[in-house]
Amino acid sequence: MARIVVIGAGMGAMATAARLAVAGHRVTVYEQAETYGGAVGRFERDGFTFDTGPGLLHLPAVYRDLFVKTGREPLERCVELTQVDPASRHVFADGTAVSLPNASRAGIVSALDAALGGGAGGRWGEFLNRARDAWDRSRRPLLEEPLPPDVKPFARDPYPAERTGPLRRRAATLADVGRRELRDPRLAALLESHALAYGFDPATAPASAAVLPYMEQTFGSWYVGGGMRALADAVHERCRERGVEFVLGTQVTDVLVKDGRAVGVELDDRETVGADHVVAGAPLPALYRDEVLAWESTDEWPRHQRTVRTGRVTVCLALRGAREEDAAHRTVVHSADREDELDALARGRLCDRPTVVVLRPDDARLRPDADHEAVTVTATVTAGGVWASENLWGTVGGPAVEAFADRMVEAAAAAVPGLRERLMWRVVRTPADTFRETGVFQVPGPALAGARGALLPAANPAPLGGLYFAGGWAHPGGGLAHAGMSGALVAGLIVEGADFRGSR
Repeated sequence: MARIVVIGAGMGAMATAARLAVAGHRVTVYEQAETYGGAVGRFERDGFTFDTGPGLLHLPAVYRDLFVKTGREPLERCVELTQVDPASRHVFADGTAVSLPNASRAGIVSALDAALGGGAGGRWGEFLNRARDAWDRSRRPLLEEPLPPDVKPFARDPYPAERTGPLRRRAATLADVGRRELRDPRLAALLESHALAYGFDPATAPASAAVLPYMEQTFGSWYVGGGMRALADAVHERCRERGVEFVLGTQVTDVLVKDGRAVGVELDDRETVGADHVVAGAPLPALYRDEVLAWESTDEWPRHQRTVRTGRVTVCLALRGAREEDAAHRTVVHSADREDELDALARGRLCDRPTVVVLRPDDARLRPDADHEAVTVTATVTAGGVWASENLWGTVGGPAVEAFADRMVEAAAAAVPGLRERLMWRVVRTPADTFRETGVFQVPGPALAGARGALLPAANPAPLGGLYFAGGWAHPGGGLAHAGMSGALVAGLIVEGADFRGSR
C-alpha cells in the first residue's frame, strides 16, 4: 500500500483519489479552499441556487465508469441524470432562432433546414461526417491513452480535407471550416460557439475543434438534478466511502524532492508530509522553479498556459415569476458583432456585444418556490495569464464589470421573456472569483490535435519521478468529462506503471 498525496480537490483530482483508494492505496487530499469540487461550485442566496461552473454534463459515460470501477452503486443511484431536450436553442444576430434536439443527428439536420433553409441542414450533416472522422482518429490516442514521449504526431490536424470536385481543400482553422464548408454566417456562428464555450478563439483554433460540436450532438447533453454541484457531492462521497482523507483549508506550498524524485509535500504551516507518489490536481507555483522541473527553460510546460487565456463572467439572476413551460434549458444568444468579440478576446478587453449562454433549468431545488426562477448567464472573456500579476482582472474596475454584465443581461433578454421586469437582483462573478476559489483565473480547454501541438496540456507523468498531474490543466485537458478521464489515466499510471496503455 503506497502513501499518496493529492494536491487539490477538483473533479479530476477526486476521480484520481477514488480510483487509487479502491486499488488499496492510502490517499490524502489537501485542498486550499474550504470545500471540494474546484470549479464546480454553487452560489446560494434567498432560496435561489446557481451553478458557478459548468451547468451541463457531456460524455456521462466517463463518470459512469468512475462509479462502476469504484463501487457497486452506479452513478444513476447517486445523482439524478436527465437528458436535456432540446439540447440547445440558438438565437442568431439576424433574429433567426432554432432549437436543436438532443443526440439526434437527423433531428438536428431537419431543424436547421426548417429554420435556416437553403440546404443548411445538409451542409451541417456533411460537416458532422468530417468531424466524426476527426473524432475517430483522435479519440483514443488523445483522450484515453497517456501522451507518448513524442507528441509530434499530434501536431497534425486530424480534421479531413473537404473534397471540391477533383481537388481537396484542408481547413487550417475552425473559422475556415465555417467559412468554406458551412457557407452561412449562422451555421458558422453555431460552429464557433462551441469553441468559444471551451475558451478557444475560432480564428486560431485548429479545424480539429470540430470534435467539440460532434461530441455534444452525438453523445448528448445531460442535466444533474439539483445542479452540477450534486455531481461533485457524489464524487466526494464516493471518495470518503473508499477511505480517502480530505484536509480542507490547507494549502500545499511545495513538493519535496529527494534524489530526483517527489517524496512528499510541504504545507502552508511548514509541516511536511511524506508520500510515495504526489498527484497535483491544480497548477502549483512552486513547481515552476528551475530546480524542480525546469519547465520555464525547457518549454515542457505548459503549452496550454500560454495559449488558453480565457475565463468566464457569470451573472446569477434571481427572477420573480414562473418559468414558462416550453422554455429551453439552454439558449445561446449569438453576438451581433462576432469580429469585435473575437478581437476583444485577442486584445484583452471586454467587447460591446458578447455571445451569452443562458441556462434556465426546470428544477424546483434551485428556486424558493414555483413563482420564481434562477437563471445563469455566462460569457467567455479574456483572462490574461495564470497568475495574478499578469491578469486583467486585477485592474478592471467595478463600473467596467457592471457595464459588461449589463450588456450580458441585455443579450439574455432574447432568451428570457420579460427579463428586465422580472429581475429582483443579480450577482456578477468574474475570473477574479475563479482565482479566489481555484487559484487560477483561466478555465482550461480540452486537448486538441493540430495547431503544431500548441493545445496539448501537460502529460500526466511529470518529468520529476513520483509526481503526476490530473485535472483540467493536464492531459487530456479541461471540461468535466476530460477531467474525469485524467483521473483514470493517472490512477492507471500509478497502479500499473510503465505497462499502462490507457483506460478501457
